[in-house]
Amino acid sequence: MSVLSDKWIRRMCKEKDMISPFEEKQVRGDSISYGLSSFGYDARVSDEFKIFTNVNSEIVDPKNFKPTNFVTKNTPECIIPPNSFVLARTMEKFKIPEDVLVICLGKSTYARCGIIVNVTPLEPGWEGYVTLEFSNTTPLPAKIYANEGVAQFIFLKGNEKPEVTYADRDGKYMGQTGVTLPKV
Repeated sequence: MSVLSDKWIRRMCKEKDMISPFEEKQVRGDSISYGLSSFGYDARVSDEFKIFTNVNSEIVDPKNFKPTNFVTKNTPECIIPPNSFVLARTMEKFKIPEDVLVICLGKSTYARCGIIVNVTPLEPGWEGYVTLEFSNTTPLPAKIYANEGVAQFIFLKGNEKPEVTYADRDGKYMGQTGVTLPKV
């Protein structure tokens, strides 16, 4: 496997609409940066948030996850309760080529505030908006900003296509459009 550069990412976005909307260079200004970087792409978080709540004293069960575990908000800023988490989604839609694996890493601006961004790998052939998890590891409320950079996606090209892609096996998170809760 090899890490793919900004030139390859730019070409794939123009030819195959791999990331949409696509920002061809880093955008900074007063926001947390997003857009194309040297060896990856810094994606933004949308304004749709599912904030974990314990109002109903439910058990968090990945095989029987209840939507009542969350409060949904559309807002330009989201406050994550202490020692809790929030689900959100990227503003960008991804279409991953069949010979590429994508790994996501949280941006250091949030990590330095105790906010961890977690995403599972984007498998070959997967497409959709990426569901993001933000964990607030601090004993204080923490804030994240919609429409700003949150995580860098690193693209790794395999030496060959896998026998079965995510699309081939009709993966359960294929084509997700909003914040998607756990499925079995």
